Amino acid sequence: MLLFLLRRIGVMIFTALCLTLVVFYLTNLPAKLETLAKTQAGSRMTDAEVDRWLVRNGYASPVLVRYGEWLGVVPGWTREAEDGTVTGRCVNFQDDPAAAGERCGLLQGQWGFSTRFSAPVDEVIAARLGATGLLMMWVLIFMVPMALLLGVFAGMREGSRTDRSLSTVAIVTTATPEYVSGVVFIVLLASSSVGISPLLVSWGWIEGPVLFQGNARSALTEITFSNFTLPVLTVALYGMGYIARITRASMTEVMTQQYIRTARLKGVSFGNIVMKHALRNALIAPFTVIMLQIPWLLNGVVISEVLFSYPGFGWTLFEAAVNNDIELLLASSVVAVIVVLITQLISDIGYVYLNPRIRIS
Repeated sequence: MLLFLLRRIGVMIFTALCLTLVVFYLTNLPAKLETLAKTQAGSRMTDAEVDRWLVRNGYASPVLVRYGEWLGVVPGWTREAEDGTVTGRCVNFQDDPAAAGERCGLLQGQWGFSTRFSAPVDEVIAARLGATGLLMMWVLIFMVPMALLLGVFAGMREGSRTDRSLSTVAIVTTATPEYVSGVVFIVLLASSSVGISPLLVSWGWIEGPVLFQGNARSALTEITFSNFTLPVLTVALYGMGYIARITRASMTEVMTQQYIRTARLKGVSFGNIVMKHALRNALIAPFTVIMLQIPWLLNGVVISEVLFSYPGFGWTLFEAAVNNDIELLLASSVVAVIVVLITQLISDIGYVYLNPRIRIS
């Protein structure tokens, strides 16, 4: 297991370097840098002024050199103006230029400065990750148990009416993207003019104008049933159907195995067969899928967070892309890559422990 972990960690580091290099190259294309210069210094800049701005701010170096500076393995650029003022990548991170080191990149904990939020990138990322982590926690609490129940009940008796009904529900939820289900929820449950809310108000069943709030920004300060239900449902329903279908297929396959038939012939009750013999083996495939849902939740909540105005990681990624915030985009890509690689590693380890045949081999 130790050799397996060391080998996987080495592959993870290599993969992270390759992916971040690709993202760095794409975010530092000449057109992107020109847009950044005009955004920061003025939209009426000439090409010569753009070139001077890029040189003055350290963007004129080769891509690999700037990638090394961003990582912190290459000394940061410095520039001395005619009046003796010293500027540079590392100098800009310190109030006192004399206290600046030679290297100031990702490895030194210097993530850069966000032009969109006018704050250090690490502070922006930490705050937004906390908000998305809260949303992900409630989505997983609702999505995973419901998906497993749907899949297990559907797979227990293949071809039955229950199986067909639950499979139809799972397919419908998977086929409905978040921007459709989110809009439907807002119209039906969060509108004061149409949907269910006006009827509930007229009947005196609710005090406020709407049953649920279509804007989840207030959930940052206080989470309530009203302001957090719709974002959670929107994200959870889409992933729930996929997990349920995988669980149903796995459960159906397990229930046709020879040892299940032997247990039934010996007179073991159907409930004991499901709980003691079938369930653990049936959860091997869904476990991997559930772990892979975590990076999807981190990066796939962009639509839901923008739709419900919830300033989490996905909303921040959208704002960084729209406003050409290069440093924030790079930091977000690093976080996304790390989450994907770690969840895959946890998934592989869990798969080994759930499947005795792999562990023994």
